[in-house]
Amino acid sequence: MTNAFRPAPAITAAILSAAALYFGSGIFAPVAVALFAIAILWPLQHALEKYLPRLVALLLTLAATVVVLGILGMLVAWGIGVVGRWLMANLSLFYDLYNNTLAWFEGHGILLAEPLAERFNVLSLVRLFQDILARLNGLLGFAVMVLIFTMLGLLEVGDFRHKVRALRHGTDGERLLEVITGIGRKFRKYILVRSFASLLTGLAVWAFAHVLGVEPASAWGVIAFALNYIPVIGPLFATLLPTLFAAAQFDSWQMAVVVFLGLNVIQFVIGSYLEPRLSGSALSISPFVVVFAVFFWAILWGIPGAFIGVPVTIALLALCELNPQTRWIATLLAGPPPHES
Repeated sequence: MTNAFRPAPAITAAILSAAALYFGSGIFAPVAVALFAIAILWPLQHALEKYLPRLVALLLTLAATVVVLGILGMLVAWGIGVVGRWLMANLSLFYDLYNNTLAWFEGHGILLAEPLAERFNVLSLVRLFQDILARLNGLLGFAVMVLIFTMLGLLEVGDFRHKVRALRHGTDGERLLEVITGIGRKFRKYILVRSFASLLTGLAVWAFAHVLGVEPASAWGVIAFALNYIPVIGPLFATLLPTLFAAAQFDSWQMAVVVFLGLNVIQFVIGSYLEPRLSGSALSISPFVVVFAVFFWAILWGIPGAFIGVPVTIALLALCELNPQTRWIATLLAGPPPHES
């Protein structure tokens, strides 16, 4: 009876851990994202350190990172700005769509005027974009904290490796270092595949919107590219927003359905077919686990949590896989092999 499984302590520990992560999100979230960034950037800095002093290599690595992220940030700001200006210039189309929709429902005996007037109006779209811009501004402070933690962490990576190797004459240290190195490789493969899939998604959305005449096509492509970095939630918004704008632009729900179905086909082919085959079995995770991870970490840490949720899950499954007592967890939560349909 002494070895009987007692779920109460485990459940209590999980609840307390989740509460600590939630209330300490101001520290834990940027640290988690910084560790993810360190795992991705370390090979570049390590290669530069072979020819340059450590501090110079660090500054060049951070400068390259800031330039890349700055370009991505400007693209996203440009896309949102274009969509926002198009919205303000075509508010009358959305008022017409709103009134026509109410008239259609009322013509079928469904009275929605009062409930919708209280909860929704066209100006709520304007407030939505204002809220998005406000959240993006809030992420700037978060990004500064991540940059600081990343810089400090990159300075310590070399020393940390030596300290880990020194654990118990190197036996446990080498094993721990092997686990950390393997997780870093998975993180780099994840971000590489995700970036390629995001670029392909953005190009496909732009081409699809351009062919159908959905405005502004280039902005929708950029937004789809950026949002694709956030699994599940990002593609959902990248599909719904152009569909709503198409319904207003063409004054046709039939056209909106065509846009909605076309965008979903793009997301499905790239996200559910191509991306898993590029990722391979090393990053194979059950779709249910992906959805759960995104929403769970989004509840805890907001947008950064939705972005980092899948990498955190990848790391946890990698740790479970290396321990014989927890390997069954990694087996159950893994997705099908890439060659399976």
